[in-house]
Amino acid sequence: MPSLKDLRNRIASVKATQKITKAMQMVAAAKLRRAQMAAEAARPYAERMEAVLANLAGNIAKGSGPALLSGNGNDKVHLLVVCTAERGLCGAFNSSIVRLARERANALIAQGKTVKILCIGKKGYDQLRRQFEKQIIELIELRSVKQMAFTDADPIGRKIIGLFEKGEFDVCTLFFARFRSVILQIPTAQQLIPAQFEAAVATSGPQASYDYEPSEAGILDALLPRNISIQVFRALLENAASEQGARMSSMDSATRNAGDMIKKQTITYNRSRQAMITKELIEIISGAEAL
Repeated sequence: MPSLKDLRNRIASVKATQKITKAMQMVAAAKLRRAQMAAEAARPYAERMEAVLANLAGNIAKGSGPALLSGNGNDKVHLLVVCTAERGLCGAFNSSIVRLARERANALIAQGKTVKILCIGKKGYDQLRRQFEKQIIELIELRSVKQMAFTDADPIGRKIIGLFEKGEFDVCTLFFARFRSVILQIPTAQQLIPAQFEAAVATSGPQASYDYEPSEAGILDALLPRNISIQVFRALLENAASEQGARMSSMDSATRNAGDMIKKQTITYNRSRQAMITKELIEIISGAEAL
């Protein structure tokens, strides 16, 4: 049984940990509001961009559009762009994204496909390299980024397009967590190349007839590369909000668990202390009666 000094040290250690988790919860709560506002503000633009591209793609004959829309005709090499956080202590946020990417990679490998992985964020890289170290082509760290901006996502989008133009892959899929609430972040896989648009986006709302100048193909040539950077930017914003929400929730749970542990250790300490006092009293009384 641990001594009273050991129990006091344990209680002091847990109390110090509780202060840290409580502070991290408050910091995450402060950052969450700003990150959530940024993610929600980016959604309408990205969704409208998808709607415009869907309408344009609907007027293009199948297989005759730009390569970013119709692909190169192959699906042998797949590039998985996995977006995770740079830090941990945010519950299952990173693990859920990595799990979805790992399942997709294993399924593709089982089909005889070649898989390449581009990691955005250190935590995803640390988990994926255990199994897919040879498939990882690059790690992009965002440690110096305090507030996500389009200038941080645009180089990543250009890199993806550059790899596609060089023939490094045939299909590109983006993995991230879509922010729903503090306790719910949805791991999402979105195909970027060849571009895929939801049918609901293309048909929702009243339909009108448009005359395009220049042609639909010319507009797609200009918008599709930008759309990739926009979708990467949205994914990074969604990840930022999801990370803070997951960290806030996990630190709240850790703080409450620390409180429960402190109560249990305090009860054990008091019982041990009372037992020692009782034992000493019995020894004193027994000695006095012996005299």
